[in-house]
Amino acid sequence: MMLTSLDPRVNRLQVPAEWPDLPVKNQLDQWATYEVFAQKRENTAYAYVGPVHAPDLEVAFLFAKEQYSRRVACFGLWVVKTQAIQHTPYVNDNELVWGMINIPAAIRPAEPQQPFEIFILKKRGKAHTHAGMVMASDYPAALAVAKEQFGDQAPCVNVWVMPAAQVFKSAEEDKDLWLTLSEKKYREPVAYKVLDKINAFKTRTISNP
Repeated sequence: MMLTSLDPRVNRLQVPAEWPDLPVKNQLDQWATYEVFAQKRENTAYAYVGPVHAPDLEVAFLFAKEQYSRRVACFGLWVVKTQAIQHTPYVNDNELVWGMINIPAAIRPAEPQQPFEIFILKKRGKAHTHAGMVMASDYPAALAVAKEQFGDQAPCVNVWVMPAAQVFKSAEEDKDLWLTLSEKKYREPVAYKVLDKINAFKTRTISNP
């Protein structure tokens, strides 16, 4: 007996309804997830655009470039493994997450320190945006320092913290990665100059009623 489905592609595969004994798959043998942040305009903050699945960080960057920068303006990409991100609880839009952060200074040793990138979410349903970088010894310390530096930024319903060393960042000299080739102009709406054509049409219509 074959497996039946509403999807004709499954029916064409002629899959047995009862599978023979198969080796058990190892847990977590799939590609890892990576989170992608893009800079959509030059000299603006990086913002979260979505995840990708990839075997390593460099391949994740390539996938991110294809997924999130082919059809939109992009001046830079940051990619980080999902597991490298720690975050605060989410609060409602009318609340401030910084008020939930209370980390004693005693657990924040001065040495050694490393840079952490801080992303904040101003409203549910929006994207996390880069607030800045802090120096700290670990995640809790980074969050405490972030509260001191960015706690006056409201509204704020969630905070992401990640070690800067684990973020794959496009370099300043890599901007030519996103230059649109002349034969790809059709992918950019601005290349069609629609507004110019509309204005020209209006002008002809008014001149020749």
